[in-house]
Amino acid sequence: MNNLNSILIEGNMVRDPLLRSTPKGTAICTFSLASNRFFKQDSGFEKEVSFFEVETWAKLAEACNNLGKKGRGVRVVGRLKQDRWTGNDGKQHSKIAIVAEHVEFRPEFKKEASNGKPVPAAEELAAAAQEYPDDSPVAEGDGAPVMTEVLEAVTF
Repeated sequence: MNNLNSILIEGNMVRDPLLRSTPKGTAICTFSLASNRFFKQDSGFEKEVSFFEVETWAKLAEACNNLGKKGRGVRVVGRLKQDRWTGNDGKQHSKIAIVAEHVEFRPEFKKEASNGKPVPAAEELAAAAQEYPDDSPVAEGDGAPVMTEVLEAVTF
């Protein structure tokens, strides 16, 4: 019987995703994720930042490579994987990574419209309109397009 191995984490991409492929041609995309935690310490608040390596496979890897970029907010659902190896010096090494099964990308906002509200990037508006043609998340407001709360969710 398998033990429970599940993780849900939100944060921002630390660097642009890196797309590679296996010898058989399966796509692998890796990126680093920074997750912030704020907590009260004595008379003020402290900030703790944790960094995690995330890897995605196949179509999810291609989608993450296309949609992701440094600074973009993401929510990752997946499992933990531990890689173990022996180095050239004979020492045992270990690394823990998150293998993503589902990734959601936060909207990117580029500028403000005349009404002071942020406007999503044109690429996101076009992608959202294609992804959700029946109930379009795009509304007109003060002559500038404004996106309602839509996340780009990617699961394969």
